[in-house]
Amino acid sequence: MRRRLINSTLAVVLVVIAVFGVSLVIVETRTISASAQESVESEALRLISVVESRLLGEETINSGVLAEQIDPARFALIEIPGREPIAVGERPSGSVLRATETGEQGEKVTVEESRTAVTREVGRTLLIIGAVALLAIVSAVLLAVRQANRLASPLTDLAETAERLGSGDPRPRHKRYGVPELDRVADVLDSSAERIARMLTAERRLAADASHQLRTPLTALSMRIEEISVTDDPDTVKEEANIALTQVERLTDVVERLLTNSRDPRTGSAVVFDLDEIVKQQIEEWRPAYRSAGRALVCSGKHGLRAVGTPGAVAQVLAALIENSLMHGGGTVALRTRVTGNQAVIEVTDEGPGVPAELGARIFERTISGRNSTGIGLAVARDLAEADGGRLELLQQHPAVFALFLSRVPVDRADPERPVRPVR
Repeated sequence: MRRRLINSTLAVVLVVIAVFGVSLVIVETRTISASAQESVESEALRLISVVESRLLGEETINSGVLAEQIDPARFALIEIPGREPIAVGERPSGSVLRATETGEQGEKVTVEESRTAVTREVGRTLLIIGAVALLAIVSAVLLAVRQANRLASPLTDLAETAERLGSGDPRPRHKRYGVPELDRVADVLDSSAERIARMLTAERRLAADASHQLRTPLTALSMRIEEISVTDDPDTVKEEANIALTQVERLTDVVERLLTNSRDPRTGSAVVFDLDEIVKQQIEEWRPAYRSAGRALVCSGKHGLRAVGTPGAVAQVLAALIENSLMHGGGTVALRTRVTGNQAVIEVTDEGPGVPAELGARIFERTISGRNSTGIGLAVARDLAEADGGRLELLQQHPAVFALFLSRVPVDRADPERPVRPVR
């Protein structure tokens, strides 16, 4: 591209120089020749007037007297009737400029000058024109190289940016070049890079969330299946199988929920559900793990609460809080349900050391963890809660008290099975 720009610019300059340079040479050559011819004619006219005045005054007319009246580089021939011709100077050879004037008494003056002087003057003029043309060509080449670099370098840079995007590096460069068309291309590439970065971040986040959220349910399901494999009691097998099927349904719900949130975190599937069932389900699923750790998992508080939300998402939030207490807390873990205003609240607390002071304000940020854990669980739990219009908060750091707030649905006392309009 650089070569094409330089060649095209140079071609334009050469055409302009050829057109205007040739015209200028022709005009200057004719001007110099005409000026030299006028000078010779003027010399002849002046010389004839001197001869006439001397003839009228009967003064001496010879080559010595007339030599003072003529340019030494020129030759003059004075012809007076009845006298010998008078020659002044050396007669030039070759091509000459000639002017002849005739006086009133028949005298005749001829002035000649060699064209060599004219040729030299034309040569000097051509040299000046050639130097200017050469300077113009050099300047044009330099400007063409500069302009080519200005246009080609950004294109090379943009090509490298596109190549980086294709190789999986979506970082936008935010580099502009002062050329509107190229800046527009850079804007589009940066916008594409930002979109690709968001997509990659969402994919990585989905993978991390899925890994974290599925790990514990799969472990629990594996334990159930192991219990089924080692028991011979049909009733126990049936009970454990039913629980395993329930966990499979929950796993399916978790996957669907994660996929939904990855596409649009604002998309919800909130319904009215019974909080007691969710709490009871979580206690049954987590009690074997707590029993194995030598700890207890209990529940208390107000019963019969109904809330608006996604049962699977609420179950996942509670599972994250219970798992967090199992990994980082200590002693008995208590789930307590209560009512505050128009909201139903589920609190999860334990008897452990609590949340470190430096992590209190950032406990729900991703990758933030007090121990060697992923730091994803509480962040996912908060996102799930907010997707249904609820919120997850750390009410107390020592000991740790987490609270899940959900929109409460009052129950009609005349018909407990029929909820009244949700309180807002």
